[in-house]
This record gives sequence, C-alpha cells and structure tokens, in this order.
Amino acid sequence: QVQLVESGGGLVQPGGSLRLSCGYSGTISRIYTMAWNRQAPGQQREWVASIDPSGTTTYAYSVKGRFSISRDNAKNTVLLQMNSLKPDDTAVYRCGIATPSGNYWGQGTQVTVSS
Repeated sequence: QVQLVESGGGLVQPGGSLRLSCGYSGTISRIYTMAWNRQAPGQQREWVASIDPSGTTTYAYSVKGRFSISRDNAKNTVLLQMNSLKPDDTAVYRCGIATPSGNYWGQGTQVTVSS
C-alpha cells in the first residue's frame, strides 16, 4: 500500500517562508509526475506545482516565482519551498504521486499565513 505523509506546515507571517516535505513509501514500481495541491476553506482544490521524472517543473500562476518544487528520489521525498507567503496561500497542502497503479495523495498539512 502506498502512503504519503506531509510535514512542515504551520503558522507564518506574511512575507515569510516555509518548506513542506512529503515522504512516500510502499510498493511503487515507478513514479511519474509528483505534485502539490492545496485547498483553502470554502474553496475548490487548486493545483500548485508539479515535477516530472526529468526534473521539469510547472507552477500555478499564483505561486510562480515564489514557490519551488523539488524531488529527492534517494530519500523518497518531494519538497515544496514557499517564499514570500501571502494570506491567500493559507490552505491545506497535499502532495501526490502518479504511478502505473494509480494516483496517490497524502492527508495534507495546514499552512496559515497571518500576522
């Protein structure tokens, strides 16, 4: 069974930074794209960033230039570095992986940006 566990969320002031980490485990033959999405209270879930096996990254317009996604295959982790955080970034952030057996997502970690 595939499991993903996010960590690194918390309360941060506007303009601050956080780094989210996602560890994955289980029987995984191959990983295609890895991604982060988020969901703010009362809002639809929003895709944030993706990274493919070659390391090519893509970002939502709302976070481009402020967030950076990376992967460490040796440590089975995917990271999301978030800089210049804004109150609108407040949400539950989840990581996900696409594999031959399907897509898997973690439970999420809360990020709150407030003064």
